[in-house]
Amino acid sequence: MTNNPLHAAYFADHAVAEAVEIIENVPIAKDTFRLRFCQPELAVKITPGQFLMLRLADCSDPLIGRPLALYDTHDDPRGRPAEVEVVYLVHGKLTSRLAQCRPGRKLEVWGPLGNGFSGGSSGVSAPHLVMAAGGIGQTPFLSLAKQTLGLRHYGSGRPLAEAPKVRVTFCYGAKSAAYLAGVDDFKHAGVEVCISTDDGSQGRHGFVTELLEDVLEESADACEVVCCGPEPMMKAVAEVAARRQTPCRVSLETPMACGIGVCFSCVAKVRDAAGGWDYKRTCVEGPVFDAADIVW
Repeated sequence: MTNNPLHAAYFADHAVAEAVEIIENVPIAKDTFRLRFCQPELAVKITPGQFLMLRLADCSDPLIGRPLALYDTHDDPRGRPAEVEVVYLVHGKLTSRLAQCRPGRKLEVWGPLGNGFSGGSSGVSAPHLVMAAGGIGQTPFLSLAKQTLGLRHYGSGRPLAEAPKVRVTFCYGAKSAAYLAGVDDFKHAGVEVCISTDDGSQGRHGFVTELLEDVLEESADACEVVCCGPEPMMKAVAEVAARRQTPCRVSLETPMACGIGVCFSCVAKVRDAAGGWDYKRTCVEGPVFDAADIVW
């Protein structure tokens, strides 16, 4: 692909933009909600690591949408993807209002946007995938785990012929047990879950990087790390992976305004092949980047 960020290869021409109705909007942890709506065209196209933009319909305050990562999709009675799920943390005006919305309320959504996880037939290149998340950073990883384990296919490409033989471990850090969201979803998918909390109320008392160090140390297989969460946490995870010469990809949570690369408000410093760096748009060239390329 060309390195010109204005090249047509980066355009969001295939995104769906439509008003949808909320089917479900339920709390799953403290200040954390799972929202589901029906949009078959989006459900068929979106892949792990991609996101959509969402705003309240018929409402100009707030005017700008918010990016939300794919959590999962659900099929219609014919077995085709039709419904999309996202998970969000109440933080700010839009999510505070969104948490009050009931089924039937209209939303405006556009997506899928950004690049997803790629590499290997399932998006994973090593026999042991280690997912590290902090805060609300777990949201891109349920679909990735299901696809990696061969439980579900995402996107309009051809489904996998058989389940890949990959081990998946999820290292999840949160402020306290009350903020742990979706843990049972990962366990039901067959993912090994390791938990740390800042206050010690569940799992290990400490940082998610400590969990990651332990998992990488004990694994008998080559590992690959994917990470999402607050920037200091992602930087620390990237440093752990670099010390161990373990491939690591990060899904950045840079604030976005348009989601389609027009406003350049979500740029991140990314290293180039010449040894320097340039600004890349998280919404278009990302949100998934090689951790070694990010200038933290």
